Amino acid sequence: MADPYVHGYHPKESTRLQDQAATLVDLLHSDTFYPQGSLILEAGCGVGAQTVPLAKNSPDAKIIALDISRSSAAEARRKVEAEGLTNVRVLQGDIFHLPFRKGTFDHLFVCFVLEHLPQPVEAISILKEFIKPGGTITAIEGDHGSAYFHPDSLAARKAIDCQVRLQELAGGNAMIGRELYPLLTRAGFSEVTVSPRMVYADGSRPAMEEGFTRRTFTAMIEGVRETALAAGMMEPGEFDDGVRDLYRTAEEDGVFCYTFFKATGTN
Repeated sequence: MADPYVHGYHPKESTRLQDQAATLVDLLHSDTFYPQGSLILEAGCGVGAQTVPLAKNSPDAKIIALDISRSSAAEARRKVEAEGLTNVRVLQGDIFHLPFRKGTFDHLFVCFVLEHLPQPVEAISILKEFIKPGGTITAIEGDHGSAYFHPDSLAARKAIDCQVRLQELAGGNAMIGRELYPLLTRAGFSEVTVSPRMVYADGSRPAMEEGFTRRTFTAMIEGVRETALAAGMMEPGEFDDGVRDLYRTAEEDGVFCYTFFKATGTN
C-alpha cells in the first residue's frame, strides 16, 4: 500500500505544518487543556506542530507524544527542547502497537491523524483501550469538502480534488472532519460532542490570508502537483492555473473559507 501520508516528509512540509499550527493555535486549541497530574497520549504527533501548544496549555500535565516516522519524532523532540518544555516525552512508535499497559492514560489527543488511516474506527478503538475509564479523547480533523472561496475557480476546485483523490488512493479520507461524531460513537465513546471551527480569511485578516490561505492550504495543494500529474489527474497548465487561482483568493479582495472539526468524547 502507498504511504498513507500523501504530503511527504520533506522540509517544506515540515515548515507548512509549523505555519498551520501557528496560524490556527487559537482557533483549535484555546479550549484544549488538561488538569494537573494528567497523563496524555498524543498519538501521531508528527513534527510536534500541535505538541507545543498542547504542552504550553497544560504545563502541569505530562504528555507522551508518539509518531511512527523516526525523522518526524526526532524533529518533534528538537522542537520541544527548543521551546524549553519539560512536560513532554517524544517517542517513535506505531499507534497500532503501543508499548504501554492498557488503561495507562487519562486522556488521548489525535490531530490530523485519522484522515490518513484506512480504518479510523479500528484505530480509535485500539487507542481507546489505553485510556482509563472516565478518560477523554480529543480529535481534530479538517474537511476539504468545506473549502470555498472568492473568486471561484473550476481549476482550483479540480486541483483540490486531486489532493482528495490522492489521499483516498493512499487509504485516507481528506473529508473525514464531518464524520467525527459517528466515528467516535462507533468506537464506543460516550458524551461525544463536535464543534466546527471555521477559518475565514479576507482582506481585513492579512495574517490569516498569509498563514492559512497561502502558506497552509494552497501550499498543501501545490505540494501534490507532481504526484497528481504523474497520475494523470490534471494537465500541467490547468493544475498550475488552479494553484494560481487559490493564491488569488488571498489577495485584498479575495475570500477563503475552510472548516475544521473538533470532537471530544468520554471513555
